[in-house]
Amino acid sequence: MPTPPRLLVALHHRWSRHPRWALAVKGSLAASLAWVVAVLAPAPFSEQPYYAPLGAIIAMSSTAVRSVRQSAQATGAVLVGAVLAHGVDLTLGSSTLSVALAVGLALLCSGWRLFGEMGGWVATSALFVLILGGSEPLEFITVYSGLIVVGAVIGTAVNLLFPPLPLTPSEDALDRLRSVLVDQAEVLADRLERSGPLVADEWQRRRRAVVPPNDRAHGAVAQTREAMRVNRRGHRYSRWAGAQAGRAEALWAAADVLDEVVRLLAEWEHTDRADVALGPEIRPVLATTLRSYAAALRSDREDDSAVRAAEAVTRLAAAVRATQRSSGGDLFVAGALVVALRRGVDALAADGPATAADHR
Repeated sequence: MPTPPRLLVALHHRWSRHPRWALAVKGSLAASLAWVVAVLAPAPFSEQPYYAPLGAIIAMSSTAVRSVRQSAQATGAVLVGAVLAHGVDLTLGSSTLSVALAVGLALLCSGWRLFGEMGGWVATSALFVLILGGSEPLEFITVYSGLIVVGAVIGTAVNLLFPPLPLTPSEDALDRLRSVLVDQAEVLADRLERSGPLVADEWQRRRRAVVPPNDRAHGAVAQTREAMRVNRRGHRYSRWAGAQAGRAEALWAAADVLDEVVRLLAEWEHTDRADVALGPEIRPVLATTLRSYAAALRSDREDDSAVRAAEAVTRLAAAVRATQRSSGGDLFVAGALVVALRRGVDALAADGPATAADHR
């Protein structure tokens, strides 16, 4: 089989990194199909065809499962809003009070867990019926709700035929998290080697820096897991998805480990304390261990960096025991650092953070 031109490969690579582009194309296709169906439908549906594309847009989502769920939730919200507005209109007629009451009731209903993120359509639907229903509110409700449902069905069908599978964006999010974690470990090692105990505020800033990329990685991987469900392409990429899940678990364990390390250093190894947790004997050994851990995070599964990191943790534990014997201190915090780093190394040994690339 001939190799694809380099330009096509580059375009495909960029396309896979931006799932919003595919969502826009599918949304345009679904809206166009919904418009055609509405225009070809008998009157009075064909007289107001723009509600069908609106339903198609509502159904467009980042995963096929979410598309089905949002379609059902939005349809229910639209129907509830329409019924509320019609009931208020029959009771009070068209007036300022009827608008206020319908919107108030709709906003109360929009908080129902059943509607999820689509709850806002209850109030929108109620306003549409009150303002645009005119002298034939039941006919308007039928046309409006019917076309919304048809458009949502078409949008859901398009998403099921061309299901999104954002494995590459999830991989990018994990790459960014790994880079932040490697930088975190190396900076901590550098500070311990060159500066010794630091001011507590600086340790806390280092700790908070991991939170945003960690949250983004969690969100990206959760979206990919959801996208694998009800996805006709899922079986083709199940190996990659499984490897990515293992990689994510290893990186999240690393984030927890480094958070614990920084937390302990922030509380016990800073210039404001007279009794620091490590002292000059253990501090350089911890720095070396952190550098080995950073190398294991950065590397792939083929080299022995995880083994070297495990050996570094063993040396750190030996240094803690030796210092404890010579000083007679408890060194509980140093022991906690050893436990945390050993847990992180074990997670890397189970499934290294770079293994997902082997299954692409």
